[in-house]
Amino acid sequence: MCGIVGYIGHRQAYPLLHAGLQCLEYRGYDSAGIAVQDSGTVHIAKTIGRVHSMQGPALPGTIGIGHTRWATHGIPSKENAHPHSDCTRKIAVVHNGIIENYRTLRDQLIADGHKFSSDTDTEVIAHLFESQYRHHQGKDRMLQSLLACLKALEGVWGIAVLHADHDELIVSRNGAPLLLGLGTNEQFVASDASPIIPHTRNIIYLDDLEIARLTREHIEVFDRQGRKKDKNIHEIKWSVEQAQKGGHAHFMLKEIHDQPLVAKQSLRIPIEANLKAHRFFLVACGTAWHAALIGKYLIEQLAGIPVTVEVASEFRYQNPIIGTGDLFIAISQSGETADTLAALRLAKQKGARTLGIINVLNSTIAREADDVIYTRAGMEVGVASTKAFLSQLIVLYQIAEKLSGKEIPGFDQLPELLDKFLQGDVVQAIAEKYSRAHGFLFIGRNIQYPVALEGALKLKEISYLHAEGYPAGELKHGPIALVTQEVPTVAICVRDPLYPKMISNIQEVRARNGAVLAIATEGDQEILHHANEVIFVPATDPLLAPFFTTVAVQLLAYHIANARECDIDKPRNLAKSVTVE
Repeated sequence: MCGIVGYIGHRQAYPLLHAGLQCLEYRGYDSAGIAVQDSGTVHIAKTIGRVHSMQGPALPGTIGIGHTRWATHGIPSKENAHPHSDCTRKIAVVHNGIIENYRTLRDQLIADGHKFSSDTDTEVIAHLFESQYRHHQGKDRMLQSLLACLKALEGVWGIAVLHADHDELIVSRNGAPLLLGLGTNEQFVASDASPIIPHTRNIIYLDDLEIARLTREHIEVFDRQGRKKDKNIHEIKWSVEQAQKGGHAHFMLKEIHDQPLVAKQSLRIPIEANLKAHRFFLVACGTAWHAALIGKYLIEQLAGIPVTVEVASEFRYQNPIIGTGDLFIAISQSGETADTLAALRLAKQKGARTLGIINVLNSTIAREADDVIYTRAGMEVGVASTKAFLSQLIVLYQIAEKLSGKEIPGFDQLPELLDKFLQGDVVQAIAEKYSRAHGFLFIGRNIQYPVALEGALKLKEISYLHAEGYPAGELKHGPIALVTQEVPTVAICVRDPLYPKMISNIQEVRARNGAVLAIATEGDQEILHHANEVIFVPATDPLLAPFFTTVAVQLLAYHIANARECDIDKPRNLAKSVTVE
């Protein structure tokens, strides 16, 4: 997840772009850069780290683009910072997303004589645009050049392009958001509304595979065939902070709603690591450990390979029996989790091959592991992990598919189903009703047991209510003593082979006058006779159900915490990355 901002108008562009990038830094701050067009020249300034560290005088000119980076391809460096240019130095490009076929395009462009100066996937867009620009003429030259480029690109993108010889900006999106701001003799483009609303409240939302041309006087929008389209103009009444959150009250809620896009991007991750092993060890902490537990179930069920799951802080102190022929997989959002890093080093000492499933490029675990698979969650601001967990799950599902040679039915439809589920958030009213409970029990079976653990953890993290997750069959071995109306039970009871068993567990709770909040499969009428409240999730293959039940428990925790007026994004005593033991 990166931040894009662009301006064309009558004012000097650099100060506006610089301020806009500071609004967008929550989307990433590995590096930043600005390109400004002036008198037939493109001036570019870049920096490593935060936008405020960009030194030197303001670049002159009234047309420009800027970018703040969350690194995916290439380490954070000035060479890899955006904007990127072409061989003529007349073109500048900024990009948010992943160009999946960039290696193929890069090889073709190098064979045609293009010279690259970075390790990024984005630079291929600049050189591809240069190549296409040579073949077009006339007033639509920029538009036609970008249209031709898009036919060659595969992946997810938000793109903005400027050229030294043209008083216009050309932009496009596919999966990565771009908004257009309409001013008076000036126009704006950005990844979200936060850089735009200090200057105009009139916004156009670009849809996937649309292209827009921005001049000082107006904005034109085209489809991928170059046909002009009419677009509605929306008036935004958010503050800058609300705009950064996509209009949501908290970053956590925004990041929950980011998950359909994260799923779309994560489903495209190539699983190229060496996965040959006699045994797998999945080692992690906190939420990532819950992802590992689901991964164990999948890999053993689909591929028949034995999997051991360990909490990293325990693994490193128990003299684990691991060595040659084993694959140690470290799962960490930050790639800096101290216990997970120490566990990885121990596994390497004992001769195991190591693999990191990591969100942050070039983090310590990513560098020290023998192989790394980068998730595509983007920057996660809320301390309680949501979209990072989902992206870890998707990688583990893809690993299970690759190992087994089997495809999970409906897996490719996950983004659309998540989006549909989130459009109809029915959780809020239930959450507010139970927000004054004394505590919660979460129960589930098999692949849903880790979701019960995750639901309890989320609730504890942000609402400060006591909550525990249990395998449903263990309820009568102690926890059932806690059951009352004031300690509701959240039962994850989807239609799967263990559905009758879960119904029996729910009946045990109801027999003791306990309140039951069920998370059940859409269309299940029987559950209405057993639970006090029901949250329905989409009907899918049972192996895919954890994606939806997880979102349900995330929303439940969020709305309970919000009703209790807790500091959701910055819960007490917690940090985003645990870098100490």
